[in-house]
Amino acid sequence: MNRTIILSVALMTALLSCTSKQEKMENRMRSFISSYEEQIIPLYKESALTSWEANISGTDEAWSRNENASVAYISFFTDRAAFAELKELKESGLVKDPLLARQLDLIYNQYLSGQIDTSLISEQVRMETEITKKFNSFRADVSGKKLSDNEVEDILRNSVRSAELQAAWEGHKMIGPVVADDIINLVKHRNRIAQQVGFSNFHQMSLQLSGQDPEEVTMIFDELDSLTRGTFATLKGEIDNYYAKRYGVPASELMPWHYQNRYFQEAPEIYSVDFDRYYTDRDPVKLASEYYASIGLPVDAILAKSDLYEKPGKNQHAFSTDIDRSGDVRTLDNIRPDSYWMNTILHELGHGVYSYYNDMTLPFALRDAAHTFTTEAVANYFGRLATNPAWMNYMGIISSEEAEKIGDDAFSAFRLQQLVFSRWAQVMYRFEKAMYENPDQDLNQLWWDIVEKYQMMKKPEGRDMPDWATKIHVALYPCYYHNYLLGELLASQFSVYITGTVVKGNTAEDMKSMGEFFKTSVFMPGARYQWNEMIEKATGEKLTAKYYASQVLGED
Repeated sequence: MNRTIILSVALMTALLSCTSKQEKMENRMRSFISSYEEQIIPLYKESALTSWEANISGTDEAWSRNENASVAYISFFTDRAAFAELKELKESGLVKDPLLARQLDLIYNQYLSGQIDTSLISEQVRMETEITKKFNSFRADVSGKKLSDNEVEDILRNSVRSAELQAAWEGHKMIGPVVADDIINLVKHRNRIAQQVGFSNFHQMSLQLSGQDPEEVTMIFDELDSLTRGTFATLKGEIDNYYAKRYGVPASELMPWHYQNRYFQEAPEIYSVDFDRYYTDRDPVKLASEYYASIGLPVDAILAKSDLYEKPGKNQHAFSTDIDRSGDVRTLDNIRPDSYWMNTILHELGHGVYSYYNDMTLPFALRDAAHTFTTEAVANYFGRLATNPAWMNYMGIISSEEAEKIGDDAFSAFRLQQLVFSRWAQVMYRFEKAMYENPDQDLNQLWWDIVEKYQMMKKPEGRDMPDWATKIHVALYPCYYHNYLLGELLASQFSVYITGTVVKGNTAEDMKSMGEFFKTSVFMPGARYQWNEMIEKATGEKLTAKYYASQVLGED
Protein backbone atom coordinates (compact mmCIF):
# COMPACT_ATOMS: atom_id res chain seq x y z
CA MET A 1 0.00 0.00 0.00
CA ASN A 2 1.20 3.50 -0.81
CA ARG A 3 3.06 4.95 2.18
CA THR A 4 1.08 8.21 1.91
CA ILE A 5 -2.18 6.30 2.02
CA ILE A 6 -1.02 4.30 5.03
CA LEU A 7 -0.12 7.50 6.92
CA SER A 8 -3.45 9.08 5.97
CA VAL A 9 -5.40 6.09 7.23
CA ALA A 10 -3.42 6.09 10.48
CA LEU A 11 -4.03 9.80 10.96
CA MET A 12 -7.75 9.40 10.25
CA THR A 13 -7.96 6.54 12.73
CA ALA A 14 -6.24 8.64 15.39
CA LEU A 15 -8.52 11.58 14.72
CA LEU A 16 -11.62 9.40 14.91
CA SER A 17 -10.37 7.90 18.14
CA CYS A 18 -9.72 11.34 19.57
CA THR A 19 -13.13 12.53 18.42
CA SER A 20 -14.74 9.53 20.01
CA LYS A 21 -13.01 10.26 23.33
CA GLN A 22 -14.01 13.91 23.11
CA GLU A 23 -17.63 13.03 22.43
CA LYS A 24 -17.60 10.63 25.35
CA MET A 25 -16.23 13.23 27.73
CA GLU A 26 -18.58 15.95 26.49
CA ASN A 27 -21.56 13.63 26.85
CA ARG A 28 -20.45 12.91 30.42
CA MET A 29 -20.34 16.66 31.02
CA ARG A 30 -23.83 17.08 29.58
CA SER A 31 -25.11 14.32 31.84
CA PHE A 32 -23.42 15.94 34.84
CA ILE A 33 -24.97 19.33 34.05
CA SER A 34 -28.44 17.82 33.72
CA SER A 35 -28.22 16.23 37.16
CA TYR A 36 -26.54 19.35 38.59
CA GLU A 37 -29.30 21.71 37.41
CA GLU A 38 -32.05 19.41 38.68
CA GLN A 39 -30.61 19.63 42.18
CA ILE A 40 -29.01 23.05 42.43
CA ILE A 41 -31.81 25.26 41.08
CA PRO A 42 -34.31 24.59 43.93
CA LEU A 43 -31.49 24.91 46.51
CA TYR A 44 -30.37 28.22 44.99
CA LYS A 45 -33.92 29.55 44.93
CA GLU A 46 -34.67 28.54 48.52
CA SER A 47 -31.45 30.15 49.77
CA ALA A 48 -32.20 33.38 47.89
CA LEU A 49 -35.84 33.52 49.04
CA THR A 50 -35.09 32.88 52.71
CA SER A 51 -32.29 35.45 52.62
CA TRP A 52 -34.73 37.97 51.19
CA GLU A 53 -37.33 37.27 53.86
CA ALA A 54 -34.75 37.49 56.64
CA ASN A 55 -33.35 40.79 55.41
CA ILE A 56 -36.74 42.48 55.07
CA SER A 57 -38.17 41.16 58.35
CA GLY A 58 -35.17 40.70 60.63
CA THR A 59 -36.94 38.00 62.67
CA ASP A 60 -35.06 35.17 64.34
CA GLU A 61 -37.36 32.65 62.64
CA ALA A 62 -36.56 34.04 59.20
CA TRP A 63 -32.84 34.05 59.89
CA SER A 64 -33.05 30.45 61.12
CA ARG A 65 -34.77 29.37 57.89
CA ASN A 66 -32.14 31.20 55.87
CA GLU A 67 -29.33 29.58 57.84
CA ASN A 68 -30.73 26.12 57.10
CA ALA A 69 -31.23 26.94 53.42
CA SER A 70 -27.74 28.42 53.12
CA VAL A 71 -26.19 25.34 54.70
CA ALA A 72 -28.09 23.10 52.29
CA TYR A 73 -26.96 25.14 49.28
CA ILE A 74 -23.32 25.38 50.30
CA SER A 75 -23.19 21.74 51.41
CA PHE A 76 -24.29 20.64 47.96
CA PHE A 77 -20.83 21.50 46.67
CA THR A 78 -19.09 19.24 49.18
CA ASP A 79 -20.00 16.09 47.20
CA ARG A 80 -16.63 14.40 46.70
CA ALA A 81 -17.85 11.98 44.02
CA ALA A 82 -19.22 14.87 41.95
CA PHE A 83 -15.97 16.77 42.36
CA ALA A 84 -13.96 13.70 41.32
CA GLU A 85 -16.04 13.48 38.14
CA LEU A 86 -15.48 17.17 37.39
CA LYS A 87 -11.77 16.84 38.12
CA GLU A 88 -11.46 13.96 35.68
CA LEU A 89 -13.38 15.85 33.01
CA LYS A 90 -11.27 18.95 33.50
CA GLU A 91 -7.92 17.17 33.54
CA SER A 92 -8.81 15.21 30.40
CA GLY A 93 -8.69 18.40 28.34
CA LEU A 94 -11.32 16.86 26.06
CA VAL A 95 -14.32 19.06 26.92
CA LYS A 96 -13.84 21.45 24.02
CA ASP A 97 -17.34 22.72 23.28
CA PRO A 98 -17.18 26.39 24.39
CA LEU A 99 -20.39 26.38 26.43
CA LEU A 100 -19.58 23.07 28.07
CA ALA A 101 -15.99 24.09 28.80
CA ARG A 102 -17.08 27.36 30.38
CA GLN A 103 -19.64 25.60 32.57
CA LEU A 104 -17.00 23.06 33.57
CA ASP A 105 -14.65 25.82 34.74
CA LEU A 106 -17.32 27.65 36.74
CA ILE A 107 -18.90 24.59 38.34
CA TYR A 108 -15.48 23.07 39.10
CA ASN A 109 -14.48 26.17 41.06
CA GLN A 110 -17.72 26.02 43.03
CA TYR A 111 -17.07 22.42 44.00
CA LEU A 112 -13.38 23.05 44.72
CA SER A 113 -14.25 25.58 47.43
CA GLY A 114 -16.65 23.03 48.89
CA GLN A 115 -14.26 20.14 49.34
CA ILE A 116 -14.28 20.51 53.07
CA ASP A 117 -16.13 18.96 55.97
CA THR A 118 -19.83 19.78 55.99
CA SER A 119 -19.54 20.65 59.66
CA LEU A 120 -17.11 23.45 58.81
CA ILE A 121 -19.55 24.90 56.30
CA SER A 122 -22.42 24.72 58.77
CA GLU A 123 -20.30 26.46 61.36
CA GLN A 124 -19.37 29.21 58.89
CA VAL A 125 -23.00 29.89 58.05
CA ARG A 126 -23.93 29.88 61.75
CA MET A 127 -21.16 32.39 62.52
CA GLU A 128 -22.18 34.64 59.63
CA THR A 129 -25.83 34.52 60.65
CA GLU A 130 -25.05 35.55 64.22
CA ILE A 131 -22.94 38.47 63.04
CA THR A 132 -25.65 39.53 60.57
CA LYS A 133 -28.26 39.57 63.34
CA LYS A 134 -26.01 41.76 65.49
CA PHE A 135 -25.47 44.26 62.68
CA ASN A 136 -29.14 44.38 61.72
CA SER A 137 -30.37 44.90 65.28
CA PHE A 138 -27.70 47.43 66.29
CA ARG A 139 -28.67 51.07 66.66
CA ALA A 140 -26.11 53.67 67.70
CA ASP A 141 -26.62 55.18 71.17
CA VAL A 142 -26.07 58.90 70.68
CA SER A 143 -26.81 61.12 73.67
CA GLY A 144 -29.32 58.59 74.97
CA LYS A 145 -31.12 58.13 71.63
CA LYS A 146 -31.04 55.00 69.49
CA LEU A 147 -30.21 56.06 65.95
CA SER A 148 -30.23 54.17 62.64
CA ASP A 149 -27.32 54.38 60.22
CA ASN A 150 -29.32 56.88 58.15
CA GLU A 151 -29.84 59.07 61.21
CA VAL A 152 -26.14 58.92 62.11
CA GLU A 153 -25.29 59.92 58.55
CA ASP A 154 -27.73 62.84 58.81
CA ILE A 155 -25.84 64.19 61.83
CA LEU A 156 -22.42 63.71 60.25
CA ARG A 157 -23.54 65.37 57.04
CA ASN A 158 -25.42 68.32 58.52
CA SER A 159 -24.16 69.20 61.99
CA VAL A 160 -21.45 71.86 62.47
CA ARG A 161 -20.83 71.10 66.16
CA SER A 162 -17.73 69.00 66.72
CA ALA A 163 -19.05 67.50 69.96
CA GLU A 164 -22.25 66.29 68.26
CA LEU A 165 -20.27 64.90 65.32
CA GLN A 166 -17.91 63.04 67.63
CA ALA A 167 -20.80 61.60 69.66
CA ALA A 168 -22.53 60.30 66.50
CA TRP A 169 -19.31 58.87 65.04
CA GLU A 170 -18.28 57.18 68.29
CA GLY A 171 -21.83 55.94 68.89
CA HIS A 172 -21.84 54.17 65.56
CA LYS A 173 -18.40 52.66 66.21
CA MET A 174 -19.73 50.84 69.27
CA ILE A 175 -20.86 48.05 66.99
CA GLY A 176 -17.12 47.23 66.70
CA PRO A 177 -16.62 45.67 70.15
CA VAL A 178 -19.91 43.81 69.73
CA VAL A 179 -18.75 41.90 66.63
CA ALA A 180 -14.92 42.11 66.55
CA ASP A 181 -14.13 38.81 68.27
CA ASP A 182 -16.80 37.06 66.21
CA ILE A 183 -15.25 38.43 62.99
CA ILE A 184 -11.72 37.36 63.93
CA ASN A 185 -12.98 33.85 64.67
CA LEU A 186 -14.83 33.85 61.35
CA VAL A 187 -11.70 35.00 59.47
CA LYS A 188 -9.67 32.17 61.00
CA HIS A 189 -12.45 29.73 60.20
CA ARG A 190 -12.53 30.86 56.56
CA ASN A 191 -8.74 30.48 56.40
CA ARG A 192 -9.00 26.90 57.65
CA ILE A 193 -11.51 26.19 54.90
CA ALA A 194 -9.24 27.73 52.25
CA GLN A 195 -6.20 25.81 53.46
CA GLN A 196 -8.11 22.53 53.22
CA VAL A 197 -8.41 23.01 49.45
CA GLY A 198 -4.85 24.11 48.87
CA PHE A 199 -4.86 27.89 49.26
CA SER A 200 -2.74 29.85 51.70
CA ASN A 201 -5.69 31.90 52.96
CA PHE A 202 -9.28 32.80 52.22
CA HIS A 203 -8.44 36.07 50.45
CA GLN A 204 -6.24 34.30 47.92
CA MET A 205 -8.87 31.60 47.41
CA SER A 206 -11.68 34.09 46.91
CA LEU A 207 -9.90 35.99 44.16
CA GLN A 208 -8.53 32.96 42.33
CA LEU A 209 -11.80 31.04 42.34
CA SER A 210 -13.57 34.11 40.93
CA GLY A 211 -11.15 34.18 38.02
CA GLN A 212 -8.86 36.93 39.32
CA ASP A 213 -5.10 36.90 39.79
CA PRO A 214 -4.33 38.49 43.21
CA GLU A 215 -1.02 39.84 41.92
CA GLU A 216 -2.77 41.47 38.96
CA VAL A 217 -5.35 43.10 41.23
CA THR A 218 -2.63 44.43 43.53
CA MET A 219 -0.73 45.75 40.52
CA ILE A 220 -3.83 47.64 39.34
CA PHE A 221 -4.32 49.09 42.81
CA ASP A 222 -0.65 50.11 43.00
CA GLU A 223 -0.95 51.77 39.58
CA LEU A 224 -4.04 53.72 40.64
CA ASP A 225 -2.35 54.76 43.86
CA SER A 226 0.59 56.07 41.90
CA LEU A 227 -1.61 57.89 39.37
CA THR A 228 -3.86 59.55 41.93
CA ARG A 229 -1.82 60.02 45.13
CA GLY A 230 -0.50 63.49 44.27
CA THR A 231 -3.84 64.79 43.03
CA PHE A 232 -5.63 63.36 46.05
CA ALA A 233 -3.12 64.94 48.44
CA THR A 234 -3.80 68.33 46.85
CA LEU A 235 -7.55 67.87 47.06
CA LYS A 236 -7.28 66.54 50.62
CA GLY A 237 -5.61 69.83 51.52
CA GLU A 238 -8.57 71.69 50.01
CA ILE A 239 -10.97 69.48 51.92
CA ASP A 240 -9.16 70.12 55.18
CA ASN A 241 -9.15 73.88 54.64
CA TYR A 242 -12.88 73.77 53.95
CA TYR A 243 -13.60 71.82 57.12
CA ALA A 244 -11.29 73.92 59.23
CA LYS A 245 -13.50 76.89 58.37
CA ARG A 246 -16.76 74.92 58.65
CA TYR A 247 -16.05 73.63 62.15
CA GLY A 248 -13.83 76.41 63.46
CA VAL A 249 -10.86 74.15 64.22
CA PRO A 250 -7.28 74.15 62.89
CA ALA A 251 -6.84 71.84 59.88
CA SER A 252 -4.25 69.91 61.88
CA GLU A 253 -6.90 69.03 64.47
CA LEU A 254 -9.51 67.61 62.10
CA MET A 255 -10.70 64.17 63.16
CA PRO A 256 -12.51 61.34 61.30
CA TRP A 257 -15.91 62.59 62.44
CA HIS A 258 -15.37 65.85 60.59
CA TYR A 259 -15.53 64.27 57.12
CA GLN A 260 -19.33 64.08 56.79
CA ASN A 261 -19.69 60.29 56.79
CA ARG A 262 -18.67 57.31 58.87
CA TYR A 263 -15.68 56.15 56.80
CA PHE A 264 -14.65 59.04 54.56
CA GLN A 265 -15.78 56.84 51.68
CA GLU A 266 -17.90 59.56 50.11
CA ALA A 267 -16.79 62.97 48.97
CA PRO A 268 -17.54 65.80 51.38
CA GLU A 269 -19.75 68.53 50.02
CA ILE A 270 -17.17 71.26 49.52
CA TYR A 271 -18.54 72.61 46.26
CA SER A 272 -21.45 74.98 45.93
CA VAL A 273 -23.80 72.52 44.23
CA ASP A 274 -26.21 70.86 46.64
CA PHE A 275 -27.66 67.88 44.81
CA ASP A 276 -29.98 66.92 47.67
CA ARG A 277 -32.14 69.99 47.14
CA TYR A 278 -33.02 68.87 43.63
CA TYR A 279 -34.55 65.67 44.98
CA THR A 280 -36.38 67.00 48.06
CA ASP A 281 -39.75 66.90 46.29
CA ARG A 282 -38.93 64.06 43.91
CA ASP A 283 -39.63 60.36 44.05
CA PRO A 284 -36.36 58.50 43.30
CA VAL A 285 -38.24 55.30 42.51
CA LYS A 286 -40.50 57.01 39.96
CA LEU A 287 -37.55 58.79 38.35
CA ALA A 288 -35.54 55.56 38.12
CA SER A 289 -38.48 53.69 36.66
CA GLU A 290 -39.09 56.37 34.02
CA TYR A 291 -35.42 56.49 33.08
CA TYR A 292 -34.93 52.77 32.64
CA ALA A 293 -38.11 52.63 30.55
CA SER A 294 -36.75 55.42 28.33
CA ILE A 295 -33.65 53.38 27.45
CA GLY A 296 -35.63 50.27 26.61
CA LEU A 297 -34.95 48.45 29.88
CA PRO A 298 -38.21 48.73 31.87
CA VAL A 299 -37.95 47.76 35.55
CA ASP A 300 -41.61 47.57 36.61
CA ALA A 301 -41.39 43.81 37.15
CA ILE A 302 -38.34 44.28 39.39
CA LEU A 303 -39.89 47.09 41.44
CA ALA A 304 -43.13 45.14 41.92
CA LYS A 305 -41.28 42.55 44.01
CA SER A 306 -38.85 44.93 45.72
CA ASP A 307 -38.81 46.31 49.28
CA LEU A 308 -37.95 49.98 48.97
CA TYR A 309 -38.50 51.88 52.24
CA GLU A 310 -37.30 51.87 55.86
CA LYS A 311 -38.96 49.75 58.51
CA PRO A 312 -37.92 48.27 61.89
CA GLY A 313 -35.74 45.17 61.79
CA LYS A 314 -35.01 45.49 58.11
CA ASN A 315 -31.50 45.52 56.65
CA GLN A 316 -30.47 49.21 56.62
CA HIS A 317 -28.37 48.96 53.49
CA ALA A 318 -29.23 48.16 49.87
CA PHE A 319 -28.77 45.24 47.50
CA SER A 320 -30.20 43.56 44.44
CA THR A 321 -30.89 39.85 44.30
CA ASP A 322 -31.74 37.37 41.55
CA ILE A 323 -34.02 34.83 43.18
CA ASP A 324 -34.09 32.17 40.47
CA ARG A 325 -32.08 33.35 37.42
CA SER A 326 -35.38 33.14 35.54
CA GLY A 327 -36.75 36.66 35.93
CA ASP A 328 -37.53 37.01 39.66
CA VAL A 329 -35.21 39.95 40.38
CA ARG A 330 -35.64 42.24 43.42
CA THR A 331 -33.94 45.15 45.12
CA LEU A 332 -33.87 46.11 48.79
CA ASP A 333 -33.48 49.81 49.57
CA ASN A 334 -34.30 52.34 52.27
CA ILE A 335 -35.31 55.18 49.98
CA ARG A 336 -35.31 58.81 51.00
CA PRO A 337 -35.71 61.81 48.67
CA ASP A 338 -32.03 62.77 48.38
CA SER A 339 -29.16 62.35 45.94
CA TYR A 340 -27.63 59.42 47.86
CA TRP A 341 -30.72 57.30 47.51
CA MET A 342 -31.28 58.49 43.93
CA ASN A 343 -27.81 57.14 43.19
CA THR A 344 -28.55 53.97 45.15
CA ILE A 345 -31.82 53.07 43.41
CA LEU A 346 -30.25 53.69 39.98
CA HIS A 347 -27.27 51.57 41.09
CA GLU A 348 -29.30 48.67 42.45
CA LEU A 349 -31.56 48.64 39.41
CA GLY A 350 -28.39 48.52 37.32
CA HIS A 351 -27.66 45.20 39.01
CA GLY A 352 -31.29 44.33 38.50
CA VAL A 353 -31.43 44.89 34.73
CA TYR A 354 -28.16 42.95 34.31
CA SER A 355 -29.91 39.92 35.83
CA TYR A 356 -33.38 40.51 34.41
CA TYR A 357 -32.24 40.92 30.80
CA ASN A 358 -29.85 37.98 30.83
CA ASP A 359 -30.34 35.36 28.13
CA MET A 360 -32.72 32.90 29.78
CA THR A 361 -31.92 30.26 27.14
CA LEU A 362 -28.41 29.91 28.54
CA PRO A 363 -27.69 27.04 30.94
CA PHE A 364 -28.24 27.91 34.60
CA ALA A 365 -24.51 28.20 35.40
CA LEU A 366 -24.06 30.79 32.66
CA ARG A 367 -27.16 32.82 33.56
CA ASP A 368 -25.03 35.16 35.63
CA ALA A 369 -22.68 38.13 35.22
CA ALA A 370 -19.32 37.58 33.51
CA HIS A 371 -17.83 38.53 36.88
CA THR A 372 -19.15 40.16 40.01
CA PHE A 373 -17.32 43.40 39.15
CA THR A 374 -18.88 43.59 35.68
CA THR A 375 -22.31 43.90 37.26
CA GLU A 376 -20.83 46.49 39.63
CA ALA A 377 -19.62 48.39 36.57
CA VAL A 378 -23.12 48.54 35.12
CA ALA A 379 -24.57 49.56 38.49
CA ASN A 380 -21.90 52.26 38.88
CA TYR A 381 -22.49 53.55 35.35
CA PHE A 382 -26.15 54.17 36.10
CA GLY A 383 -25.63 55.30 39.71
CA ARG A 384 -23.33 58.11 38.55
CA LEU A 385 -26.26 59.66 36.69
CA ALA A 386 -27.88 60.92 39.90
CA THR A 387 -25.41 63.83 40.06
CA ASN A 388 -24.89 64.30 36.32
CA PRO A 389 -26.44 67.64 35.24
CA ALA A 390 -27.07 66.43 31.67
CA TRP A 391 -29.04 63.46 32.97
CA MET A 392 -30.90 65.59 35.49
CA ASN A 393 -31.92 67.91 32.65
CA TYR A 394 -32.92 64.93 30.49
CA MET A 395 -35.20 63.73 33.31
CA GLY A 396 -36.74 67.17 33.82
CA ILE A 397 -35.24 67.58 37.29
CA ILE A 398 -33.41 70.79 36.36
CA SER A 399 -33.49 73.21 33.43
CA SER A 400 -30.77 73.37 30.77
CA GLU A 401 -29.72 76.72 32.23
CA GLU A 402 -29.35 75.20 35.70
CA ALA A 403 -27.46 72.26 34.24
CA GLU A 404 -24.95 74.63 32.64
CA LYS A 405 -24.72 76.72 35.81
CA ILE A 406 -23.77 73.77 38.02
CA GLY A 407 -21.77 71.86 35.40
CA ASP A 408 -18.26 72.78 36.59
CA ASP A 409 -19.03 72.21 40.26
CA ALA A 410 -20.79 68.95 39.41
CA PHE A 411 -17.70 67.67 37.60
CA SER A 412 -15.48 68.79 40.49
CA ALA A 413 -17.77 66.92 42.88
CA PHE A 414 -17.67 63.81 40.67
CA ARG A 415 -13.89 64.00 40.45
CA LEU A 416 -13.57 64.39 44.19
CA GLN A 417 -16.02 61.56 44.85
CA GLN A 418 -14.10 59.17 42.65
CA LEU A 419 -10.76 60.09 44.19
CA VAL A 420 -12.14 59.82 47.73
CA PHE A 421 -13.78 56.49 46.96
CA SER A 422 -10.70 55.07 45.22
CA ARG A 423 -8.64 55.81 48.35
CA TRP A 424 -11.28 54.16 50.53
CA ALA A 425 -11.27 51.10 48.26
CA GLN A 426 -7.49 50.97 48.71
CA VAL A 427 -8.04 50.76 52.47
CA MET A 428 -10.56 47.95 52.22
CA TYR A 429 -8.57 45.86 49.76
CA ARG A 430 -5.26 46.17 51.56
CA PHE A 431 -6.75 45.69 55.04
CA GLU A 432 -8.59 42.52 54.06
CA LYS A 433 -5.55 41.12 52.27
CA ALA A 434 -3.34 41.73 55.33
CA MET A 435 -6.00 40.53 57.79
CA TYR A 436 -6.41 37.15 56.10
CA GLU A 437 -2.64 36.79 55.78
CA ASN A 438 -2.30 37.25 59.57
CA PRO A 439 -5.50 37.62 61.63
CA ASP A 440 -3.50 37.53 64.88
CA GLN A 441 -1.75 40.84 64.28
CA ASP A 442 -2.93 44.08 65.88
CA LEU A 443 -5.85 44.72 63.55
CA ASN A 444 -6.81 47.98 65.27
CA GLN A 445 -3.37 49.43 64.49
CA LEU A 446 -3.27 47.88 61.02
CA TRP A 447 -6.56 49.56 60.15
CA TRP A 448 -5.42 53.03 61.15
CA ASP A 449 -1.97 52.61 59.54
CA ILE A 450 -3.68 51.89 56.22
CA VAL A 451 -6.29 54.65 56.70
CA GLU A 452 -3.56 57.20 57.40
CA LYS A 453 -1.49 56.08 54.38
CA TYR A 454 -4.23 55.98 51.76
CA GLN A 455 -6.95 58.31 53.06
CA MET A 456 -4.52 60.70 54.76
CA MET A 457 -6.89 60.88 57.75
CA LYS A 458 -5.54 60.91 61.31
CA LYS A 459 -6.37 58.41 64.01
CA PRO A 460 -7.84 60.04 67.12
CA GLU A 461 -5.11 60.23 69.74
CA GLY A 462 -4.99 57.20 72.00
CA ARG A 463 -7.77 55.38 70.17
CA ASP A 464 -7.53 51.59 70.35
CA MET A 465 -10.89 50.26 69.22
CA PRO A 466 -11.86 47.69 66.56
CA ASP A 467 -13.04 50.35 64.10
CA TRP A 468 -12.29 47.96 61.23
CA ALA A 469 -15.05 45.69 62.51
CA THR A 470 -17.74 48.36 62.11
CA LYS A 471 -17.75 48.05 58.31
CA ILE A 472 -20.25 45.30 57.58
CA HIS A 473 -18.46 44.26 54.40
CA VAL A 474 -15.39 43.10 56.34
CA ALA A 475 -17.47 40.43 58.07
CA LEU A 476 -20.25 39.53 55.68
CA TYR A 477 -19.12 40.44 52.17
CA PRO A 478 -15.49 39.35 52.35
CA CYS A 479 -12.86 39.92 49.68
CA TYR A 480 -15.36 41.72 47.50
CA TYR A 481 -14.76 45.44 47.96
CA HIS A 482 -11.98 45.67 45.37
CA ASN A 483 -14.61 44.76 42.81
CA TYR A 484 -16.36 48.08 43.45
CA LEU A 485 -13.23 49.91 42.27
CA LEU A 486 -12.70 47.55 39.34
CA GLY A 487 -16.34 48.27 38.56
CA GLU A 488 -15.59 52.00 38.48
CA LEU A 489 -12.74 51.37 36.04
CA LEU A 490 -15.06 49.45 33.75
CA ALA A 491 -17.89 52.00 34.17
CA SER A 492 -15.52 54.64 32.80
CA GLN A 493 -14.51 52.34 29.97
CA PHE A 494 -18.19 51.78 29.13
CA SER A 495 -18.83 55.54 29.34
CA VAL A 496 -16.07 56.46 26.91
CA TYR A 497 -17.02 53.70 24.48
CA ILE A 498 -20.74 54.55 24.53
CA THR A 499 -20.12 58.27 24.08
CA GLY A 500 -17.66 57.73 21.26
CA THR A 501 -19.28 54.84 19.43
CA VAL A 502 -22.84 54.02 20.48
CA VAL A 503 -24.60 57.38 20.92
CA LYS A 504 -24.03 60.86 19.59
CA GLY A 505 -26.56 62.83 21.62
CA ASN A 506 -29.52 62.69 24.00
CA THR A 507 -32.30 61.76 21.58
CA ALA A 508 -34.79 59.01 22.34
CA GLU A 509 -33.08 56.92 19.66
CA ASP A 510 -29.69 57.47 21.31
CA MET A 511 -31.07 56.35 24.66
CA LYS A 512 -32.55 53.20 23.16
CA SER A 513 -29.22 52.49 21.45
CA MET A 514 -27.42 52.70 24.76
CA GLY A 515 -29.91 50.33 26.41
CA GLU A 516 -29.59 47.94 23.49
CA PHE A 517 -25.78 48.02 23.74
CA PHE A 518 -25.93 46.95 27.37
CA LYS A 519 -28.59 44.35 26.72
CA THR A 520 -26.94 42.65 23.75
CA SER A 521 -23.22 43.16 24.50
CA VAL A 522 -23.12 42.88 28.30
CA PHE A 523 -26.29 41.36 29.80
CA MET A 524 -27.27 38.61 27.36
CA PRO A 525 -23.83 36.99 27.13
CA GLY A 526 -24.14 36.28 30.84
CA ALA A 527 -21.16 34.26 32.00
CA ARG A 528 -20.62 32.73 28.54
CA TYR A 529 -17.22 34.44 28.33
CA GLN A 530 -14.41 35.06 30.80
CA TRP A 531 -14.81 38.65 32.05
CA ASN A 532 -11.97 40.21 30.09
CA GLU A 533 -13.11 38.46 26.92
CA MET A 534 -16.60 39.92 27.39
CA ILE A 535 -15.16 43.40 27.98
CA GLU A 536 -13.02 43.18 24.86
CA LYS A 537 -15.96 41.98 22.75
CA ALA A 538 -18.14 44.81 24.11
CA THR A 539 -15.67 47.74 24.00
CA GLY A 540 -12.86 46.60 21.72
CA GLU A 541 -10.31 46.53 24.58
CA LYS A 542 -9.56 44.50 27.65
CA LEU A 543 -10.04 46.20 31.01
CA THR A 544 -7.77 49.20 31.41
CA ALA A 545 -7.40 51.91 34.05
CA LYS A 546 -6.61 54.63 31.54
CA TYR A 547 -10.19 55.79 30.99
CA TYR A 548 -10.93 55.99 34.69
CA ALA A 549 -7.71 57.89 35.33
CA SER A 550 -8.39 60.34 32.51
CA GLN A 551 -11.93 60.98 33.77
CA VAL A 552 -11.11 61.57 37.42
CA LEU A 553 -7.99 63.58 36.65
CA GLY A 554 -9.90 65.71 34.14
CA GLU A 555 -7.74 64.69 31.19
CA ASP A 556 -10.38 63.35 28.81
